[in-house]
Amino acid sequence: MENVDDVSADVSRWVALAEHVLINEGLGSRQVELTVHLVDEDSIAELNHEHMGGQGPTDVLAFPIDDPAEVPHDQAVLLGDVVICPEVAARQVHFGAGGRDTSSAGDGLQGEVSQLLVHGALHLLGYDHAERGEREVMQRRESELLEGFGN
Repeated sequence: MENVDDVSADVSRWVALAEHVLINEGLGSRQVELTVHLVDEDSIAELNHEHMGGQGPTDVLAFPIDDPAEVPHDQAVLLGDVVICPEVAARQVHFGAGGRDTSSAGDGLQGEVSQLLVHGALHLLGYDHAERGEREVMQRRESELLEGFGN
């Protein structure tokens, strides 16, 4: 498996990808704060249990704060937090799990974490995948954003 520490070291990539998503989702002219946390399995398992009622670690969680449509244009949007577990992402790459099409995200762990960052950011922007139609829209948008980023 790839070294999960390499994911944390690539801060400029994650900033650029987050900016790409925000610009392409129409927030380029706004002051937006989006926080990305890279955490271990114990931390994400605790968050998953506490906030989602889930059991065990998961790959990504999103915690929205502001809805950009409800924040005046002259004020900063506190979009929310995306929490990613690189250890879970590494296992998904290694074992082919995850359930999302990552073909446009690039190879390996960097590609998987890119997909998870876009996925989490889209959740903060109101996308969901509870229903089949929503899932298709969200997956299509993830692919478009990742392809546009040059993965």
